[in-house]
Amino acid sequence: MNLFLIIESLYALIVIAVVIRIVYDTDDSVKAAAYILLTVMIPVIGMLVYFSVGLNYRKRSIYSKKLLVDKNQSDEIREFIVHYRQRSSAEIENLFPNFYELNLLFPNSPLAFASSKNRAELLINGEKKFPELLKALEAAKHHIHIEYYIYEDDRIGNEIADLLIKKANEGVEVRFIYDDFGSRSIRKTIVPRLIENGVKAYPFYKIAFINFANRINYRNHRKIVIVDAKCCFIGGINISDRYDNSRKNKLYWRDTHLKVTGEAAWSLQNIFFADWNFCSGENLKPTEDYFRIHHKSENPDEMSRVQIVSSGPDSKRPEILYSYLQLIGNAKKNVWITTPYIIPNEELLTAIEMAIRKGVDVRILVPGISDSAIVNAVSKSHYVELLDAGAKIYLYEKGFVHAKTIVCDEEVSFVGTANLDHRSFDLNFEVNAIIYDRRIAEELQKSFLNDLENSSQIDIEEWKSRSGFKQFLEKLLKLIAPLM
Repeated sequence: MNLFLIIESLYALIVIAVVIRIVYDTDDSVKAAAYILLTVMIPVIGMLVYFSVGLNYRKRSIYSKKLLVDKNQSDEIREFIVHYRQRSSAEIENLFPNFYELNLLFPNSPLAFASSKNRAELLINGEKKFPELLKALEAAKHHIHIEYYIYEDDRIGNEIADLLIKKANEGVEVRFIYDDFGSRSIRKTIVPRLIENGVKAYPFYKIAFINFANRINYRNHRKIVIVDAKCCFIGGINISDRYDNSRKNKLYWRDTHLKVTGEAAWSLQNIFFADWNFCSGENLKPTEDYFRIHHKSENPDEMSRVQIVSSGPDSKRPEILYSYLQLIGNAKKNVWITTPYIIPNEELLTAIEMAIRKGVDVRILVPGISDSAIVNAVSKSHYVELLDAGAKIYLYEKGFVHAKTIVCDEEVSFVGTANLDHRSFDLNFEVNAIIYDRRIAEELQKSFLNDLENSSQIDIEEWKSRSGFKQFLEKLLKLIAPLM
């Protein structure tokens, strides 16, 4: 009996210590409350979950080296781009007066501004992206920088790997960053073959068994390619056959990517350099070979102003979230969102509600078929709040919609890697492109309307009348939404 009391008292002290640790270490009060609830209500397991995935690495040293790399690199580049930033601000204010504040939102990020001399092209699904990517890689003369969350050992994965090896043998510098969790299928197959044939390849952060949970919690979710400092790719499409619907896969995969030729490559190059120097231990220098001046005269009416915004555990603020809030706050007519996962925090919910109150048409396209039952259920737990606020929600039924896009007022678009959830805002390394281009906005709007033809709109009364068990389960899962 005495032994039982001693064990019980020790456990109570441990719980109190863990709760104090959570309060001290977690900046987000909603997330802190969720971890405390988990720790108190589920003995032992709750604590294991917190120490596995909940530690706040913004306050720790795991990415301190990357932060230093980012700062040193930015200092070297700052003078190189300062006059471009000044010119960019004037152009955006003149051409897009309702949204120019987006371009001013990140004064401490030297390359997070809208560059001018770009030609942007929307790539709908893998069957459009992969041929364009292969063509760009084949044309490379100086360097190829490629960074992906998921890279699979399948047909397209091997086709691209063969091309990277070919270009390396031709003397092109080829650097490849892959997420050690998302691309685990290539660690013992494609990666060794690349290295043996002259391609420099590194995992963003190698997963060790002891630190397994922590390392997979902080994922490099970026999907970017830079070729010769002039052509770049960004968006939601990973390297996998599942994204290519021409292969007659069992599940239709709806996604969106962006190809940009021009100065936007500087911003993606800056992100790649910091990631590369962090994971490789090298000190790759930002020379003119990697940050090429674009002298070609362009017709202003045919140019896309493109702003690259990134965030992750290495950034002091959730800058992608801030860009969403600014965009929604500036909207006058419509905000049309496509996202596979929507688990909004209070700030995002408030921004959406305020936009609707001033007459903005907010439409949100989400999966009817999902690749994650739990995340989809947590997303559904937020639908009533959004519907009550006046948002129109559509379920995509042709297949799985994985695109992460926003189009606003037929003027400005977002295409990138970030979902509308806590993980993308706080845990993952993400990157988005903001495109100030009415042509691209019109194309993305047409694509959205086309997707609605394969979707059904949620009726709020029917949604609220679903079975009590489903609603209870979703509300129960909503308690862990801040941890997703």
